[in-house]
Amino acid sequence: MAPNPTVMQAVEKLGYRVTVGDVSSQAGLDVKLAERDLLALASEAGGHLQVAESGEIAYQFPRNFRGVLRNKHWRLRLQEWWDKVWGVLFYLIRISFGILLIASIVLMVLTIIIIVTALNSSREGSNNRRSNYGGGMVFLPRMWIGPNPFWVFSPHYYSRRSYRRPPAQTRGRTDSDNQMNFLEAIFSFLFGDGNPNADLEERRWRAIATVIRNNGGAVAAEQIAPYLDDLGDGHSKEYEDYMLPVLTRFNGRPEVSSEGQIVYHFPSLQVTASQQNSQPIAAYLKASPWRFSQAGSSQLTLAAGLGVVNLVAAMVLGRLLADGTIAAQLGGLVAFVAGIYWLLLAYGIAFLAVPLIRYFWIQWRNRQIEAANEKRQERARLALDQSNTALQHKILYAQQFAARTVVSQDDLAYTTEMDLTEQEAADADKIDAEWRRRLESGS
Repeated sequence: MAPNPTVMQAVEKLGYRVTVGDVSSQAGLDVKLAERDLLALASEAGGHLQVAESGEIAYQFPRNFRGVLRNKHWRLRLQEWWDKVWGVLFYLIRISFGILLIASIVLMVLTIIIIVTALNSSREGSNNRRSNYGGGMVFLPRMWIGPNPFWVFSPHYYSRRSYRRPPAQTRGRTDSDNQMNFLEAIFSFLFGDGNPNADLEERRWRAIATVIRNNGGAVAAEQIAPYLDDLGDGHSKEYEDYMLPVLTRFNGRPEVSSEGQIVYHFPSLQVTASQQNSQPIAAYLKASPWRFSQAGSSQLTLAAGLGVVNLVAAMVLGRLLADGTIAAQLGGLVAFVAGIYWLLLAYGIAFLAVPLIRYFWIQWRNRQIEAANEKRQERARLALDQSNTALQHKILYAQQFAARTVVSQDDLAYTTEMDLTEQEAADADKIDAEWRRRLESGS
């Protein structure tokens, strides 16, 4: 069984000595899954079990356990190699869209120049050096009204525009303006930069576990509700069915008071390998809104401008190739471009259509995220409402089950780091003191 990467990261963050509750809380994993994966990791990486006199278990891992695993598992080495290769491949995929856009523009511009030059030469020959005012060299100015559409290829464009901003305009710029190159910015303009809430479920369960731990392992449902999405309605909400997944994940159980109030007790999250203070946690789970792109505004403007240039060039080229004879007459590059013209046109349309559709989708999606955040915020407000007497009674009842057990080095009954004989010799004074205590209590 391959070690769970999430558990490995949790062990490293927690200082290589953990309990099942520590890992479950840190990673937001199901308690049973965390226990299984911890045992597997300890077995594979040379970890040790430490059992306290109370019967609670802590796991001690060597700090180089990843190196131990790499030496034992060629699959891990292969995975690490593939992660590096995929990083390079994905980077090439990202910049390929920018390369294709620039190549498309250059290819069509060269073809237009060749066709216009050929038409101009043909007209000059047939009209005995006719004036250029009626010739093809003015074709583009008549089709394009405005500044030179190829200004983006100027080598001094950035020195003239992008890096001469007043200080007031640079304060709002993010690090991505400096970190993302232009070819990556084109990919970001087209497809964005991924789901900002890809780790939302992990954040959800980590927050819930932290709330439970901060409250000593016993909570009321209202304290957990601000971190959940669907609480159901009617009887499902009244009977707190939404707590069932939390109980299953963290091995909890309901406790009912004499007044019929239900609270939830999580013994596994009450055990920790080291003394910990309450961890800061947001009052509710807040999902992040989608961003159109993390590229800088100047990069986005340039990408959109190139998209427009690409589409206009495709339309101009389509007009020149409309009769179908010019490509056959000139051959070479013109014939090749004529053969893939519809592909170039489709790319030009899609380059502008995809971001436009994505923009409206993002507006719709962000409205949903904002509505969900507001619901969770309202639940958090209710959970913190001191005037809610019934809730305060539930929280007070839950505190009867609150506890925290620390599996310290001094409380160990035994550990697998050394054999039993060595442990007995090392703990001779402790054993003698225990015998004296028993003798004195017996007398």
